[in-house]
Amino acid sequence: MTAEQQEDAPRRARRTLRVGATIEHVAAAAGVSRQTVTRAMNDMDGISAATKGRVLAAAKELNYRPSRFGRGLARAAHDTLGLVVPDLANPYAPEFAAATVRYAGELGWNVVLVDTSHARDPGRILSDLAGQVDAVLGYLGDSAHWAEALAGMPVVAVDPGAGGKTPDSHLVRLDPRPALREAAEHLATAGVRHVVVLDGDGEHRTSDRARLIADALTARGLSAEFCNAGGQEVEAGRAAARRIVAAGLPDAVFAWNDILAVGALSTFTELGVRVPDQVRLLGIDGLSLGTFVTPQLTTLAADRHLVARHAVDLAIAALGPDAPAEPGSRRVEHVFTPRASA
Repeated sequence: MTAEQQEDAPRRARRTLRVGATIEHVAAAAGVSRQTVTRAMNDMDGISAATKGRVLAAAKELNYRPSRFGRGLARAAHDTLGLVVPDLANPYAPEFAAATVRYAGELGWNVVLVDTSHARDPGRILSDLAGQVDAVLGYLGDSAHWAEALAGMPVVAVDPGAGGKTPDSHLVRLDPRPALREAAEHLATAGVRHVVVLDGDGEHRTSDRARLIADALTARGLSAEFCNAGGQEVEAGRAAARRIVAAGLPDAVFAWNDILAVGALSTFTELGVRVPDQVRLLGIDGLSLGTFVTPQLTTLAADRHLVARHAVDLAIAALGPDAPAEPGSRRVEHVFTPRASA
């Protein structure tokens, strides 16, 4: 291989590579053997400085990340997945994490859990995580925070927004649209005409989920008015409910998630507003918490066990010898779950 070919090889390989680079990709790009790549990546003797530099340059260009096995960090036959959750204080996160850990454990995999919600530097946390695991899955947020830190590693993004994926990331999408249509029909049949959509976007923009709720309601002939809680916590729901009561009760409140709905329910009860007699109340996520309040919360439930299975299966498949050439994608529909609150 000529010097010019050696210089161009990593660039050609990078353009054609659609999944995480392997040691074979680096060896081919650098024009050396697998054993030479291993020596270079582990700073071992027996190769020249020039060859080592060429291998390291190819590895960097291809975003190659040696497996934990190759670095001698694996124990016995166990493999490890990294699980990223947005906020462990939100009951959805531990419920999803528990489902993921349980399913991964059944398959013989360990799970390392990180919460990036309040981190000053999420990229550093994810970069540290990448050194401990073989693949990463979960609620990763905007890809600007993780694309570089997790480059070259199989990534499964769960329910990403518009900026939450990369061309190489696998996806598990949650689809509330069929359940939203059922919920809108349920409300219309009950005589509801005016609905406040209680949004949870922390930056006071109208979220994609809130727009989907409003679209389903208006498609059924109901009026939808947005009220942004400015967050997704119970207290945000409580404060927003006070504003809703002060402005005049609608026929129903459809909250961005169950947590906001529970907060709103607390304020309604405190102010003597009867649910569902005076206002109907719905949430999204299907948290266990919704069954412990009175009245029990009507919700759109996401099967977290199914989401976890899809995410883990995609991550493991991406690490296998028959890894797909293109990123995988799975879809999980919410299920309309009517209860006493609506």
